[in-house]
Amino acid sequence: MPIKLPSALPAYDVLNREGVMVLDEDTAGRQDIRPLRIALLNLMPKKIQTENQFARLIGATPLQIELSLIRMSEHQTRNTAAEHMEEFYRPFSDVKDEKFDGLIITGAPIEHLPFEEVSYWDELRAVFDWTQTHVHSTLGVCWGGMAMIKYFHGVKKHILDHKLFGCYRHTNTALASPYLRGFSDDCVIPVSRWTEMRQDEIDAAGLQTLITSEDAGPCLVEDPQRRALYIFNHFEYDSGTLKQEYDRDVANGTPINVPMNYYPDDDPAREPQNRWRSHAHLLYGNWINEIYQSTPYEMDKIGT
Repeated sequence: MPIKLPSALPAYDVLNREGVMVLDEDTAGRQDIRPLRIALLNLMPKKIQTENQFARLIGATPLQIELSLIRMSEHQTRNTAAEHMEEFYRPFSDVKDEKFDGLIITGAPIEHLPFEEVSYWDELRAVFDWTQTHVHSTLGVCWGGMAMIKYFHGVKKHILDHKLFGCYRHTNTALASPYLRGFSDDCVIPVSRWTEMRQDEIDAAGLQTLITSEDAGPCLVEDPQRRALYIFNHFEYDSGTLKQEYDRDVANGTPINVPMNYYPDDDPAREPQNRWRSHAHLLYGNWINEIYQSTPYEMDKIGT
């Protein structure tokens, strides 16, 4: 089954060219089935790139997905055309009375700021509370996951003295987890952050780490009480995302190391290889499947 997207959304054509099944709203409306309602709270500056990345993963499952794009109510992006935001995004204030089967909260390039100094922190806290009554399952990614685990459990983020940047080997520490069904014992995941969450503090909060790395620390944490997953790294990245970040920093004169284990022979002149795509599809497919297996058919029962 396909993902339901507005036909004018850039991701519609991108996914269609890649062979992902997509439906426009008219076609989807003729199918006698309730699609899963998945929302994307997009906090990244490059909105369209992020839309494509997550739509690609959740649209590869055998279920019909209806994707809703959400933004913070007062925060205005400077990196995406206002026309795009007006046509495809709704502010959280407009959707807070609706219910969703799943919600993805993305990262944001504001790691060095204390959470309390983020301009939209108060509204984001309201979003976190809203997930407990209006969302069946939430996935917090990178900064979004760190913000959630801080809010719900007081687990702090710690500033690193260098940027963790590259493709790091990770270990599957929960072979029986339904979210890791089909996973190998280890896998490669892109990492791009200046902060970390520490395992002893996650353990003290009573949470289970499903994926971790000797070099990059805990990666995927399950929070059953809050019906949430927190992932601090970037399965959703395209093959060239780390290259774009590296080239940008080099062009700006920002000190940056060549992303580890990304380019063949660590040579930026060579084409990077994608070694995480299959596990990315597994994780997001498993997440969607777990939602499908457990979410109420009647939307008004979500969160009750």
